[in-house]
Amino acid sequence: MPKKESMYKTSVVTCTCGATFETKSTNDKIHLEVCSKCHPFYTGQATMQSKTGRAEKFNKKYGFGNNESSKNA
Repeated sequence: MPKKESMYKTSVVTCTCGATFETKSTNDKIHLEVCSKCHPFYTGQATMQSKTGRAEKFNKKYGFGNNESSKNA
């Protein structure tokens, strides 16, 4: 016989954005900070920075540029 704590029941999941949905869990209520409706990656608000942009930023920061005068010297 399963323990009482391990029995699944319908629970309500609530996000801080106000979205709610039902799932099965051992808890009655679940509170989330971020869900798929408000997460920047899923809503399209996330910005991806390319690797070349990061490398150029690093080179600019530490002075590793395409400086032609240093190559000829």
